[in-house]
Amino acid sequence: MRAHEHLPAGLWDHDRQVDAVLLDFDERHRRRILLHTLGGSELLVDLPQAARLREGDGLRCEDGGIVRVRARPEPVLDIHAPPATLLRIAWHLGNRHLPVQLLPDALRIRADHVIAAMATGLGGHVHEASAPFDPEPGAYAATPHAHGPANDPGHTHGPAGPENPAHGANDDRHPPRAHDH
Repeated sequence: MRAHEHLPAGLWDHDRQVDAVLLDFDERHRRRILLHTLGGSELLVDLPQAARLREGDGLRCEDGGIVRVRARPEPVLDIHAPPATLLRIAWHLGNRHLPVQLLPDALRIRADHVIAAMATGLGGHVHEASAPFDPEPGAYAATPHAHGPANDPGHTHGPAGPENPAHGANDDRHPPRAHDH
C-alpha cells in the first residue's frame, strides 16, 4: 500500500478504515517512511511534505482506503505540582528545548532520570507511566512564518539608517525584537 495524503483526526470517514499503524512520537513526524501495519501489510507513507501525525489521524491510500494512526505508548514522566511550581518547572523544561505535552493538571515529558531529578528538586512530583506522547507542536509549527518581497513588498532587510529602518526596529511593521532570522 502507498499513502499519499494526511487526514487530520475527525476529518475522515472511519468506514473507509482498512488498517492501522502504531507509532511512537519519533515515528509520527514524517514525509516518507516504510511502515508495517497492525494487519501485517507494508505501508509506504509518501506525503508531499512532512506531517505531524497524531492519534486518530488517517493516511489516505491510493485505492481510497484509510490507514488510522495510533499513538504507541512509551515511557513518560507526568509531573504534578501546585500551579506556580508547575509553571516554574515548565519554564525550565522549555529553557532546555524539551518537548512537553500539556495535561489538564500536569506536564508530560519523555522519561529522563536527570530531568526527573530537576523537576523533583524544583518541588514537583514525578510519576513514571507508559502512555502515548503528544507534545505541543511549538509556536511556529501550525502556521509557517514566511515573509519577504513576495509576501510584503514594504518589508526590507537592508542596512539600518534613517531612510531604511533595521529589520525588527521599532517601526510600524515590527515591534522590537519580534523575531529572529
